[in-house]
Amino acid sequence: MRIKSSLLNIAAGIGNQLIIAVLSFISRTVFIQSLGIDYLGINALFTSILAMLSLAEAGIGSSIVYNLYKPVADKDEPRILAWMRLYRTAYLYIAGVIMLVGLAVLPFLTHFIKDTNVQHLHLIYLLFLLNTAVPYLFVYKQSFLNVNQKNYIITVVYSVTFIVSSILKIAILHYTQNYLLFLLLDSSLTIMASLLLTIVVNRKYPFLKKKASYKLEPHLKRSFVKNMKAIMLQNVGNYFIFGVDSILISSFISIAAVGLYSNYKMLIDLCRTFVNQVFTNLYHSVGNLIAEESKEKVYSIYKVTTLLNFWLYAFLSIELYILLDPFIRIWLGEPFLMGKAAVILLVLTFFERGMRNTITTVKTTSGIFHQDRYVPIAQAAINLGVSLLLVHAMGIAGIFAGTLISSVAMPFWTTPLLVYKNVFHLPIRHYFFRYLYFLGLGVIAYLLSAAAMLYLPSNHLSGIVIQGSIAAVVINLVFVCAFWRTAEFRYLMRIANGLFAKLPTLKRVGRKSTSA
Repeated sequence: MRIKSSLLNIAAGIGNQLIIAVLSFISRTVFIQSLGIDYLGINALFTSILAMLSLAEAGIGSSIVYNLYKPVADKDEPRILAWMRLYRTAYLYIAGVIMLVGLAVLPFLTHFIKDTNVQHLHLIYLLFLLNTAVPYLFVYKQSFLNVNQKNYIITVVYSVTFIVSSILKIAILHYTQNYLLFLLLDSSLTIMASLLLTIVVNRKYPFLKKKASYKLEPHLKRSFVKNMKAIMLQNVGNYFIFGVDSILISSFISIAAVGLYSNYKMLIDLCRTFVNQVFTNLYHSVGNLIAEESKEKVYSIYKVTTLLNFWLYAFLSIELYILLDPFIRIWLGEPFLMGKAAVILLVLTFFERGMRNTITTVKTTSGIFHQDRYVPIAQAAINLGVSLLLVHAMGIAGIFAGTLISSVAMPFWTTPLLVYKNVFHLPIRHYFFRYLYFLGLGVIAYLLSAAAMLYLPSNHLSGIVIQGSIAAVVINLVFVCAFWRTAEFRYLMRIANGLFAKLPTLKRVGRKSTSA
């Protein structure tokens, strides 16, 4: 049942991503044609600033969701209600804190923006703030779906919302070029989606509407606060690692450069989100696995998911490096290119960060929050220091170099060290030997792909499709030859064969779950 739920969630997630990808390209194209690169830069910059305000939530969700795995597995309704009550109270405070801090940032906006003629900056920012704060009033109910491996319900609701929102926003941009109306529509539909999911959860789990009578034990509350503080420190650090790029680019280069970067970031994030549809849905399966199974069983599944993780991220990294610049050139034109050094650093960062997916999932679902609470802070300090040092010499590529260097300096080795020591009880060398093997295979796959399409044109869409297809064949052949004898590969093939055999059953389950 655990595998079936994961596969159903993954299928829904991948379908959602295909829709998002198509509409994102159309929407981005119309946006640039209607409003220009400066508005695109403002859009990316305010998204980054509001991500910082969302740090008020950092730690709450992960900590409580971790604490819900066991009571959900045991069907312990009183304890579930107690955690959900705490969750609801925490998020009420979070929404208020985000609004207050967001309003406090308002007078300082112009300090982050260099060279722009965009009008109504403060009103635009207020609409971004509303869109960030209000959904937190409803998110605690959505998280209960995640714990119960019903992510596909959230995916369906947000998919429909995204489709409707994208179509309406494209029409607004095309016919009115009114950015304020564009943002107001986005905020309204986001809030409506949150309300709809709350209604769905209340119907599916009516016991959640009961008044909580059970009080959590003091040691559980202390553990929750301890983990929350640790995760908050980690997420504060993570923001300064991944969230300040747009602010640094805007401050040291220009708001137009933020717009250029946002196009590359959108394409890379589409790939990352595509893979995360697999691993976000497996995340909650791993949480239930850890709550119920032995460490040997957890380790065997970890090796399988690590192989899948590498396969997907290596494949996408090679394809991105080969196709990003040609695609941007055809899609938007030569002036929208960033430079090869920046692309190399973005793709390497995508690969390094992605390769930590599986090990980070085990760490988080095992409740390892406190031990490495200062690692992201140290990483953030390295990132900011290196970025500020290199931005003057390398420009935008220097900012991306800071992100990659800081990642290799800290979580690259601290996360596996904690998991292998505290969960698997194995020497850390097992992790790094396997990582080096994977890395070597990735390099071989890239070199063979590059050689196979050395003389193929890439100045039109059909050429890009041919290049991408040849690279896909070469990469997958290399990986199949390397792994086909392994137990992990055979396990994945059994799941794939089972999925094809059970497709009619999964469709019926999906229809029943959606109508419930």
